[in-house]
Amino acid sequence: MYGPGGRPLYSWRVLLLPYIEQEALFKEFHLDEPWDSEHNIRLLERLPVTYAPPGHKKSLVPPYYTVLHVFVGPGTAFEGPDGIPLRDFPDFTSNTILIVEAGEPVPWSKPEDIAFGPDSSLELRCIFHDSFRVGMADGSVRFVSKDIERAKLRAAITRNGGEMIGLDY
Repeated sequence: MYGPGGRPLYSWRVLLLPYIEQEALFKEFHLDEPWDSEHNIRLLERLPVTYAPPGHKKSLVPPYYTVLHVFVGPGTAFEGPDGIPLRDFPDFTSNTILIVEAGEPVPWSKPEDIAFGPDSSLELRCIFHDSFRVGMADGSVRFVSKDIERAKLRAAITRNGGEMIGLDY
């Protein structure tokens, strides 16, 4: 659901609630209202454990915030508001980052993610000492060194750049 100016009212994380055993919480959201409406903001304190940092890293993130993000922009899995069909992943789903556990913390229901473009710095805030976790579009999960070559990271973020990055990053 989108509000004035085509901005999303809430995060994709809200839409996934029924798929992570949080259907009751999902049903409490007023989906025709923004994430920070008088009603929806009260649900923020019910942060699902799936979106929370691991136990020993919780102190690095404000309460009810998450560092689970998607990259949004040209060539990413989240290029447009209508989604991308699997046939539009010529670099293969196993080579394309779908979700990243890095970046600036945000309230978990807020529709804010990591903007990606040709000039993006890709300096990601990490909650782990020397790496961050990514979920690939094929469902696999990997730790990635925070010192990864930026060209390799860009290749992994884009689904259609023609790069084959392999498993050595």
